[in-house]
Amino acid sequence: MAAPDIADAPSTPPILTLTEGRALVRLNRPREHNRLEPGDLAALVEIFDRIDKDMSIRALVITGTGKSFSSGFHIGALAERKAGMRGEEDPDMFAKTVDRLEVLRVPTIAALNGGVYGGSTDLALACDFRIGVTGTRMFMPAARLGIVYYPSGLRRYVNRLGLAAAKRMFLTAEPVEADELKRIGYLDEIVAPERLMARVEELAATIAANAPLAVAANKRALNDIAAGHFDVEAINALRRACSASEDHKEGLKAWAEKRKPIFKGQ
Repeated sequence: MAAPDIADAPSTPPILTLTEGRALVRLNRPREHNRLEPGDLAALVEIFDRIDKDMSIRALVITGTGKSFSSGFHIGALAERKAGMRGEEDPDMFAKTVDRLEVLRVPTIAALNGGVYGGSTDLALACDFRIGVTGTRMFMPAARLGIVYYPSGLRRYVNRLGLAAAKRMFLTAEPVEADELKRIGYLDEIVAPERLMARVEELAATIAANAPLAVAANKRALNDIAAGHFDVEAINALRRACSASEDHKEGLKAWAEKRKPIFKGQ
């Protein structure tokens, strides 16, 4: 049977699928290279809130349908906002959506199935891991659009990629290819397209097998340190909570018995 033509594929808000403790979010506007509409941002925040509340979920993967990961926020909607045609719309909604993803309780993996552009470069950067396919490219067109990027996005770029890489992307607005993206740390790995989801599943399974309370606490502490919020007492509070958990007892017992631990998130 022939694969469906992308031109005939439906465009919908992001799709959430839950399987064995893992959440998969799929951006699903392939005809528009998975550009993000204002309604998609609200849908993503609802998904992130649901994942944070569901303690059975231990990892999140976000990917795109078709040949692109995402072409970023809909520029037409941005122009309409500037013209006053979207008066009730929150102008900071994109930044808030990406910031919400960054602080998600569970570890997050961006499965970059193709090109990533504009604001979606920051969406992927907010994830804890990024695995891209051969031929992945990205570019940040803010300078071409006359845009000064939102503060939290600029912070993420500098903190995670370094000042030199951030300046290159924001000041030149030139595309960056996969090998260079890996060199500067934007991509953790590059795999063949047919291997992408299998490799992402391997990583998600590895993460999901660890103690979820400790994973969440370590993620929070590391993100806070990277953002310049080094709160020793807050980190020690997380340490005490995890040390008193049933999962910690199970981890020690399994280590002594030379078996895989079975964590319950308690």
